[in-house]
Amino acid sequence: MATTIKFSKMHGAGNDYIYVNTLLYNIPDPSKASIVWSAPHTGIGSDGLVLIGEAKLPEADFSMRIFNADGSEAMMCGNASRCIGKYLFEKGMTKKTEIRLLTLSGIKVLKLTLDKDNRKVDSVTVDMLKPILANKAQMASEDGTMTDGLVDVIEKEFRGTFVSMGNPHFVIFVDDIETIDIARYGKALEHDSLFPQRCNIEFAQVMSNGKIRTRVWERGSGITMACGTGACATAVAAAITGRASRTSDIVMDGGTLHIEWNESDNHVYLSGPSAFAFEGEVELPE
Repeated sequence: MATTIKFSKMHGAGNDYIYVNTLLYNIPDPSKASIVWSAPHTGIGSDGLVLIGEAKLPEADFSMRIFNADGSEAMMCGNASRCIGKYLFEKGMTKKTEIRLLTLSGIKVLKLTLDKDNRKVDSVTVDMLKPILANKAQMASEDGTMTDGLVDVIEKEFRGTFVSMGNPHFVIFVDDIETIDIARYGKALEHDSLFPQRCNIEFAQVMSNGKIRTRVWERGSGITMACGTGACATAVAAAITGRASRTSDIVMDGGTLHIEWNESDNHVYLSGPSAFAFEGEVELPE
């Protein structure tokens, strides 16, 4: 007899995932479940699967594991982290408005802003910790860095900056983002030999109003409506290349995320909305 799992579909600025409380349900093969359930026509449809669980460390309140639509496990997702904050509070799993979430890229602190009745979560700010600008395991340059460096792919030259937010990102600033074939070049760059662990690719344009329009090719998921770590990486890349200050509004396909790269502690803070889309039940894949 098939096992039935209750899930919540949530999104942060259109970056949508399937959320399962593993304190109640065991998912023995989350990679397979993510592939089957994320399928847009035969499954639930999503950018991946997020498992909310018990934290094995006393310093953390809960844990998160995240699997992309292709079944690969990601280290971190800023949008999913914000959704988890809303999920935990509104499902009555915690009364805290500051939650310590254990991820594969460390413990992230979620700060919840509540509505006037203190019953719903209006927004969540995530401390994404310090950006990493040199990582030889993720960036195959001589010193593990690249700032406004030139990369050739499919007979086209791009100038990009490497930023790791735990997971690797390559941010490319362009003059007209609407003319870029995100799928074609994003996929090629994700798998380029420059990135040993593959890479998330951001195409960004600084607008006349100072906001940064960004489109994302996510490693393992393809084009997504938004990417929290990608927004952070874009803001950091814009700051270190002199295109913006340390505070930016990143406009993605699914909405706007606010990023502050704090000078005092060098941490990146991500703020934005999160929402429930619907609840449902699904069978574990055989």
